[in-house]
Amino acid sequence: MIEVLVVDDDVRVARVNAAYVEKVPGFHVAGEAHNAAEALGCLETLPRLDLVLMDHYLPDETGLEVVQEMRRRGHQTDVIMVTAARDVSTVQAAMRHGALQYLVKPFAFAGLRVKLEAYAELRRSLDGGGEAEQAEVDRLFGVLSASAEPQLPKGHSPTTAELVRQSLISADGPLSAQEIAERTGVSRQTAQRYLKLLERTGRARLTLKYGDAGRPEHRYVWATRA
Repeated sequence: MIEVLVVDDDVRVARVNAAYVEKVPGFHVAGEAHNAAEALGCLETLPRLDLVLMDHYLPDETGLEVVQEMRRRGHQTDVIMVTAARDVSTVQAAMRHGALQYLVKPFAFAGLRVKLEAYAELRRSLDGGGEAEQAEVDRLFGVLSASAEPQLPKGHSPTTAELVRQSLISADGPLSAQEIAERTGVSRQTAQRYLKLLERTGRARLTLKYGDAGRPEHRYVWATRA
């Protein structure tokens, strides 16, 4: 599990964000903090923290000042800024202090979900260690920047896209268009169309299953599970 600290000065917002985090498979909220002092205290006392969702506007210090102090104390915990601060100087400062992502408020669950899924994929990619060729380095740097939800082309339904997405995420392995159709209630042709869209946008990956004869079967797996 990826252990997360949620930092927000608004208690209600912190609880909503924490509930969002808990809905994403593989993530667990280790604690909540509502000011800079509490956030730094959690970093010292919680047994393990992998990621901090950091608000910028805190009552005692800014979120970026907390990140600076974290680094000064030797905490290398990853940070995603989750804030209403939209000015370019704050965004630039967040990048310089090592924030991996920057999510602007207000946002829906889907906005946070894709950031967390991209972060989880990055961690899995890095866990292998060893050395990386240029292509692998480029892929790693692109994981987080490519995490936005794809724009649906004309004629595509967000509801259907979400059904297909959820089917892939919850599956134990690759699924064919026919299997997606059976799980979602759409036609095989419709399932195939949405699967190809997800593949083109990097959200799903195509695998081939070879049988005894004939053409290989196209099967799809959610990108962060491959």
